[in-house]
Amino acid sequence: MTILSDFDRRSVSALLALSVAAFCYVTVETVPVGLLSEIAGDLDVSPAQVGLLVTGYSVTVAVLTLPLVKVVAKVPRRPLLLALMAVLVAATALSAAASAYELLFAARVATALSQAIFWAIVAPVAAGMFPAHVRGRVMAVVFTGGSIGPMLGVPAGTWLGQAAGWQATFLALSGLGLIALLTLAFALPSKPIRNEHAGRGTTPDARQYALVLATTALAVAGFFAVFTYTSEVITVVAGMSAALLGPLLLARGLADFGGIAAGGVLSDRNQRLAVTLPAVLIAATLLAMYVFGANPWVTGATVVLTGLAMGALTPALQNRVMEFAPGSTDTASAGNSIAYNVGIALGSSLGGLTLAQAGPGAVALTGTVLALAALATAVSTKATARIEAAPATQEVAK
Repeated sequence: MTILSDFDRRSVSALLALSVAAFCYVTVETVPVGLLSEIAGDLDVSPAQVGLLVTGYSVTVAVLTLPLVKVVAKVPRRPLLLALMAVLVAATALSAAASAYELLFAARVATALSQAIFWAIVAPVAAGMFPAHVRGRVMAVVFTGGSIGPMLGVPAGTWLGQAAGWQATFLALSGLGLIALLTLAFALPSKPIRNEHAGRGTTPDARQYALVLATTALAVAGFFAVFTYTSEVITVVAGMSAALLGPLLLARGLADFGGIAAGGVLSDRNQRLAVTLPAVLIAATLLAMYVFGANPWVTGATVVLTGLAMGALTPALQNRVMEFAPGSTDTASAGNSIAYNVGIALGSSLGGLTLAQAGPGAVALTGTVLALAALATAVSTKATARIEAAPATQEVAK
């Protein structure tokens, strides 16, 4: 991405630190899944209770994001972000030191509270350090960190926890968060240094913003209706070996990473197309999975392609949120975060219902219907003019 060479090093350093912070948050949230038996055995609790460490975390984020964002609405962003990172570092270190399940649960709730605010403000803070015409690429850099979390962070954390104890994983994440915190303390400006475009929507429109939120919820629901039950789809429907699940998910993660980069670039050129194309790809691949799911090659390819589509959709939708935010972009971003979590809950529950009532072969059909609904809302949003670089910025870029 040319963005890394076009602007001052402090802004780029701060942007990369925000991406690392996103990686830490996503990994901390989900890594107990890979350390289920280790945590359960050490704290003398059931695996189901360890699972609640993830469920409780996500519920805290979903329920409290909007109220917390309103509480901190007038707090200057630099000290707020540094405080959030300090909570991440301290609470994750406390998780490593926890000798009782209750203390571990409390430490994770503290981390979740900071994450709820982080995801609402990180996009406006990052965008404010750069001109509006590269906003899509800025979003891609930030969300790359979140994407790498499940792809690399969770497997690496699982390996470290199994080799050196689950506490080592949380200590490592706390240390990585500390590096991000120190970098931000040095590089993050006290206010947007390029322009003030990041604080308010570029073309505020409550109706268009609502359509973006609907697209987010429906697209994520379509994806998670299938993704949640990937193992059933590849083993029962496609007849593939369970041993292929790991490699397939890794390939999906790599495709997700590539999609984020592509989505960021395309979003800076054509915001509407950057959302519509991934929505078409999600619907088409899930339909192909439903029709040709018995073919292992088709199923494998569609699993990977859904990763590419969701990766491209993530920064594109956030850029649209920044475009149409009817008020503060912090509040608008909080709404998009909530819509994403609603999509996860809706998709996984409808997929589970389909699995129970019609079998794994029909799960992709449920995902297809949801994805087509997302495509309909994506097409319904209006096109916006491409944001061009200001003359002064063009000179700097030369």
